[in-house]
Amino acid sequence: MERSVEPSSVRGEIKAPPSKSMTQRAIAAAILADGQSLLLNPSYCDDSLAAMSIAVSLGARVEPQADKMKISGGGELKEKKLNCGESGLAIRLFSPIAALFDEEITMTGSGSLKKRPMNMIVDALIQLGVKSSGTDGFLPVTIKGPIKGGRCEIDGSVSSQLLSGLLMALPLAEENSALKVNNLKSKPYIDMTIEVLKAFGITVINEDYGLFRISGKQKYLPVTYAIESDWSGGSFLLVAGAINGNVIVSGLRTDSFQSDMGILKALEKAGAKLSISESKIEVSKSDLRAFEFDATESPDLFPPLVALASYCKGVTRLKGVSRLRHKESDRALSLSEEFGKMNIKVEVSDDYMIVTGGEVQGARVNSHDDHRIAMAVAVAALGASGTVFIKDSHCIVKSYPGFFDDLRKIGAVVHE
Repeated sequence: MERSVEPSSVRGEIKAPPSKSMTQRAIAAAILADGQSLLLNPSYCDDSLAAMSIAVSLGARVEPQADKMKISGGGELKEKKLNCGESGLAIRLFSPIAALFDEEITMTGSGSLKKRPMNMIVDALIQLGVKSSGTDGFLPVTIKGPIKGGRCEIDGSVSSQLLSGLLMALPLAEENSALKVNNLKSKPYIDMTIEVLKAFGITVINEDYGLFRISGKQKYLPVTYAIESDWSGGSFLLVAGAINGNVIVSGLRTDSFQSDMGILKALEKAGAKLSISESKIEVSKSDLRAFEFDATESPDLFPPLVALASYCKGVTRLKGVSRLRHKESDRALSLSEEFGKMNIKVEVSDDYMIVTGGEVQGARVNSHDDHRIAMAVAVAALGASGTVFIKDSHCIVKSYPGFFDDLRKIGAVVHE
């Protein structure tokens, strides 16, 4: 689907979307608990729907409602093929959980997930006593447990998601486990996982993010758990206010472990007008200046940061480009290509993305079927000199289905 976004002044209050990352983690924890859990404020984006489908396949009863989700865990395996859609988190989170079963399960996916390497998952599971193999290093991956526990060493430089999956599965293993993690990136995401585990009655010992000790034979408790709002999605709304308007975003926790809360620091560095309270953040248009920002721990911020930097006077330097290679697209290349069409120069040098601010022009751009690219160019269009037409904008359903509706609510002119 092609959508167009006209230059628009945005104004008003909007609630940030629920966190898909926390929704998926909470679904995983709930299916491992013997009893009914209640998840409040869940995300129903495509990635969350994939997690719900997996939960049902693994024997859980899932009852989705508008603003809550009931999950009854502790059931028996129903399907031996688990489809993770395009969710990188789902494949890495649920593969170790699938290894808790003593039957062979096949993990599959679609779209860009088929292009992502899977050797890391297979290697880790084999170390923990699981029979597992991939297909030339990619999906599908077969898994036959049960996972035994013990010692395991993994590389955390590409993603922390597999570590999250192991931390969720190993408390139910027969043996105690010790996970050695080398060069862990995105540490805040591990804090998010441990926060969910604690809420569901599970204890994990974190020794400075290099070693994790997990006692086996623990039990997940069924609980009521409130999903917090999503800083990743909310960052686009905040940048929209900084570019061309006055926007109040509600629902974002300022005590969150989400690394994308770093958008506040970037906005401050850029000179945006910010007012922050416990429940609301107000951002207003101002003269923006170039800034430097390290996004190594928050790679999902690159798209909104590039949109912000496009309106900053001078040259902005964003560190952490190495984290962008295995996303829904090659985000570094996609951002350079699409913002280039809008008259903004985006270059990559070593681990830096360099953005030269200027006059954003109307153009026909491509999302590369990447939800965050689609949202970035849409937000950048708000202050452009002409209309921006976005090809394949439907991909926003992966993380933020209501994105364009929310833009309209604060005054953006969006056509479908």
